[in-house]
This record gives sequence, structure tokens and C-alpha cells, in this order.
Amino acid sequence: MTISAHSPRRLVAAALLAAACLAASPARADTGEEGEADVHVDLFSEDSYPTASVCAGCHEKIYDEWRSSNHAYAGISPMFHKFEQKITDLTQGTIGTFCVRCHQSAGTTLGEERWAPLWDRSQISREGVTCITCHRVAEEYARGTNGERRIIPGEIFAPVYGNIGGEGVKKVIEDKSYWKVATSTEERGAKIHSAGVKFDQLSKSEFCASCHQVAVNLGIKLEVVWDQYRASPAFAAGVTCQDCHMSQDPGIPSGFATGPIAVVNGEPVDETRTHHDHSFAGPGYSIAHPGIFPHNPDAEAWTIDEWLQFDFRAGWGTPEFEDALEAGEIPEVAFPDVWSDGYDREDARVVLDDNIAANEDKQRLRERVMNNGSRIDGPYFEGAPAVGHDLNFTYVVTNTNTGHNLPSGSLGAQPEIWVNVALIDPDGTNIWESGYTDQYGDMADLRSVDVIAGILPADRQLVNLQSKFLTTNVKGTDREMSLPVNVDIDQLPFLRPAGVPTTVLNHPPFVRMEQRSIPPLGVREAEYTVPGELITKPGTYRLAIRMRSRAEPIYFMKFVDATLEMEQAMNQWMIDIHPYTVEFQVN
Repeated sequence: MTISAHSPRRLVAAALLAAACLAASPARADTGEEGEADVHVDLFSEDSYPTASVCAGCHEKIYDEWRSSNHAYAGISPMFHKFEQKITDLTQGTIGTFCVRCHQSAGTTLGEERWAPLWDRSQISREGVTCITCHRVAEEYARGTNGERRIIPGEIFAPVYGNIGGEGVKKVIEDKSYWKVATSTEERGAKIHSAGVKFDQLSKSEFCASCHQVAVNLGIKLEVVWDQYRASPAFAAGVTCQDCHMSQDPGIPSGFATGPIAVVNGEPVDETRTHHDHSFAGPGYSIAHPGIFPHNPDAEAWTIDEWLQFDFRAGWGTPEFEDALEAGEIPEVAFPDVWSDGYDREDARVVLDDNIAANEDKQRLRERVMNNGSRIDGPYFEGAPAVGHDLNFTYVVTNTNTGHNLPSGSLGAQPEIWVNVALIDPDGTNIWESGYTDQYGDMADLRSVDVIAGILPADRQLVNLQSKFLTTNVKGTDREMSLPVNVDIDQLPFLRPAGVPTTVLNHPPFVRMEQRSIPPLGVREAEYTVPGELITKPGTYRLAIRMRSRAEPIYFMKFVDATLEMEQAMNQWMIDIHPYTVEFQVN
């Protein structure tokens, strides 16, 4: 669906959103009377941090790329909020705004409470890493800042900062009457920036480091991408994060597309400019209700609370559902008041279909970037396969990415990639498998609920590229933990300061990370043995292999008290990388 900058629905949505933001904004100034506030201060605060919906008027292509991106998801992600609350509880609130200042930087700047739910937050806060998060920054930052970057406040008319400069903006402003634009509230026309300022760091990897190299507590690293990148062949060759994650072919430094820097009142501005893809292709994906993500100005006609009451999985608003309901072919549904009218459900379904399509486009980008960044070769057999004899074989997994490990990314230890291999006999029966999952979708390692309960045997040949946090607890040796918090005899989890500097130990006391990911251009041999007692007949056998990619383990989701709906969505959007099958003869 193409979103018109001047559609009645967008104007209605914007008006409703403005009213909601004024009512809920936490940045209020006292008027001298208890319980009252100056709404002009609220309005100024909101206007000083323009939303992506405002920018979409002239930058619709960029908006459409960004609206389903991981950056756009940062402030809405239910998994982020569950994790953030859990680590806040475990640290007794001492981390403060550590997490939200990256995930909801504009909202944090506006003074929104760390714990504020999405429906009480401003629109700019819900946009996560939005336009102004990068394009209203004029100071250079390096690693170690842990997300503490200053967004320059200002109305939509204020200058923006980019890696190219402001020739396009200058061209339009010099002929305002032709382009029908306004650079102040006193003028009529489409509101635009007064200037574009060249900011070189925006095109350098260092600009990404302040949010993608993060250490908490006593120095344990939750984001390690910069560490991996600065030791990589890409860094040595001068290839930047932007060269791969904003390129024409995601995950490969394949150059950039060209296109207009903006489309003002239907007319393109400089169609030969470099276009950086703001999809920011990567392995992450949304598990939020599709009414609230991807971002969609038309969706703003309903509140988050109202969207969360809409059962999109039941088919509400589809012709099939509504026709069957009207014909009495399905049981009567006790709709919430806001969705009691079929026309409203049908209008909402239009938004949902658009957002689901955007999520599916995102899925294809994920598959592309993961396939571009890895390779599987094999199987390589040890000896001739024979009935009654052990079958030994090896696959070789290569990280073809030159910039960082496979996998890399958020939390250091959470992103999952594992190898799933199955052997099918001549009768089509799956006689052996590694990389299988339990009833919840978790691989069958020591964290699986079913393995712990004795329902499912542990997968002793599992090839898992997921790194793990290891802590030393009150008893025994190192133990895998969901978060780097060691359990001891104290009633509250406690991380003891080191007796010597952490830089000497190279990790915090009693906590470390076991890295299992593959470094850039590195390989991992996946070795397997199928017991000979399973190979009972001669003929044509098949070996099927795939790597599986999921943003979060289900056991970790249970640890942070995620809902069943969240678990379902996490499994729903899991992808397979390089699936293929080979046939071979057993004599």
C-alpha cells in the first residue's frame, strides 16, 4: 500500500495521535497549582522531536524501508521490554535508563519514565531508532558511550545532518514558490528542513558503535559487534557497517542504489543521488501485534490498547470471516466494544494486511542477508557407507561475512543459529536427526524444558553457534546462565567487584562468555556419527541439512516471562538457511 502524505486517514490519525500525546506526555511543567501543567510545554517538547511520520511526507521510500526495520522495532519490541524489566528487577533498578536510551532515545530525552508502557509513551518514543536519532546528531561519538548520544531538539524546520550534505534542500529552498514548501510556521506549504548539514561520521562504522558495543554491570558485554568488526577483514579493507547493511544487496558491500533524495509535492529532487537502504537488513524480526508494527500512519487511528484487543489470527476483518459470521456459520463472537462493528474490523484488516506484507518483505531480506553471509559444504563421508556400520560424515559451515561473527548482534549470547541434519532411509523414514527441537521449539540442549524433564533425550551431537553466559555460583564449576548474574547464598543476586582491575582478568569476576560463533571468513566442522544399528537396509539414503535462525531462545523467553503469543510469533518467523538434500548409496 502506498501511503499518501495528504490522505484523510493520515490527517485524522495525526490529529488523534497529537491529542493522545498531549494527554499522556510526562514532560510537564508546573503552573503553580498542584495537579496542573502547561500544555504549551508539552506541545513544544513534541514538536521539537519530529516523528518519522512527519518525515515520510517527502521521504516516503526511506520511510517504507525503515518502518519494518530493526531500528524501527527497537522501541516497540515486546521481547526488549520483557528483558529490560527482568534485568532491572535483577539489578534492583540500578541500571536506570541504560537500555531505553538506545531503544527509545527520544522518549528518554523527553523525560519519559523508564517503566512507562507503550500506550503511555509519545509516538516518537515508540518509533525507537527513528529519523532524528541519527539525523539530529552533530557530535562524533566512539565506542564505550553505551548509547549516550545527544539528539539536537528542533521543529521540523531545524537543520538535519547527513553524510552527503544539503544541496538538495538548498535547491528547494531557493525556489520555495515553485516547490510549494515552508521553512517556518509563517509560511504556507509542505514543511521542510531549513538546511542539510554534512556530518561525516554518519557514514562511518564508529557512528554505530555507541549502541552496538555495550557493556553493563561489571564490564560484561551484551553487544560485541564492534569488537568483532574492528578485528575483521572488512575493517582492514575499509568496508563500513553501512556498506553492507544499507547496500543494494543486503549483507554484501555491493554499492548503493541511486534515486531522488526526496519527493516534494510529487516532484523528485535530484534523481541521481546515492540512496542508502534504510531497511538495515539483519537477522532480527518482529513478534509484535501487526497492528502496532510495522509503523503505519493509518494504524494510528486506533490506540495500542485497542490494537491488542484485535484477534488478527482469528481472521477478523477478512471477507471469509465476516461473511461466515454474517451467515451464522461460525459461533457468535464476543467482540470488544471497539471492534464490535464489522466495518471497523474491515478497515483495520486493510492496515493489518499491509503490515503483514511488510513483515513478509522483511523475512525475505533476512533470508537474503543470512544466505549472503554463510555457506555449507558437504557431506564428506569417512569410508564407504555400509549396512550395519557406523556412518561418519562432516559438513563444513563457513562464515562468508567479512565484518563480524556468525551469528553476531544483540545480547552477545542470545541470537541462535544451529545446524539441523536428518538421515532418511530408502523407505522415506527419518531414522536419525541432530538439531531437533522440543515441544516449545527449543533445540534439545541442556536448557530445553523437555530435556530437563526427561521427556526428550539431549542432542549430544548438536552443533550450536549460540554463545553462552557462564557464571561461577555458590556450588560447583561454571554454569550456563540466561543472564550474566551469578547465583550465590545471598537472597539477592549480586555481582562482586573484582579485587584487581577487570582489564587484567579480561572478564568480570565469576562471569564470562563462551563464544561459539564463527569469526569472519572462519569455518566450523560439523561432525556426525549415525550408529550402524540404525542402518539396516541397502539402497538410496538421503541426508537433509539446514541451518536454523531465531532471534531468541524460547527458554530465555520463559525466563523473562514472555507470553505464549510471543513464543508463538518467535517460532513463526524462524528461517532456514541453505536447506538442501543429497542422496547416496548404502551397500
